[in-house]
Amino acid sequence: MAAARTKSYKLRLFISLKFITANVLDQSNGNLVQQASTIEHALKRAFDVGHTTTPKSGAIIGEVLARRVKLEAIHNHPGLERGLHVDVKKEVEKKGVDDVRANDKIVWAILHALKGNGIKIIIDQDFDFHDSTL
Repeated sequence: MAAARTKSYKLRLFISLKFITANVLDQSNGNLVQQASTIEHALKRAFDVGHTTTPKSGAIIGEVLARRVKLEAIHNHPGLERGLHVDVKKEVEKKGVDDVRANDKIVWAILHALKGNGIKIIIDQDFDFHDSTL
């Protein structure tokens, strides 16, 4: 009899000059589990985000996503408490913001906000960035 496979979840980030979207995906089937975005009308109004991408707006997205992930873990996806996998190098090097250093700061702001709000972050790749302490 085969052992039951443990579900794992991946954090995917989409950063443009104006918006940030953070998605949590179920790696077993690719389904969207939860998300937060500066495109959301409620977040734009409450935090005055969605005009440009900054580490501050990244931190807000990380905090909102952390709260949503916690609720999702309680109600629908108990495996989420084991953490979110993220390939930091891949997320930083994605196109979106022209300056890779700016992307780096935004990505780390999101990750630190998630961790600071109780979400375990699992780094999937080796990398050499200035702020790699989680």
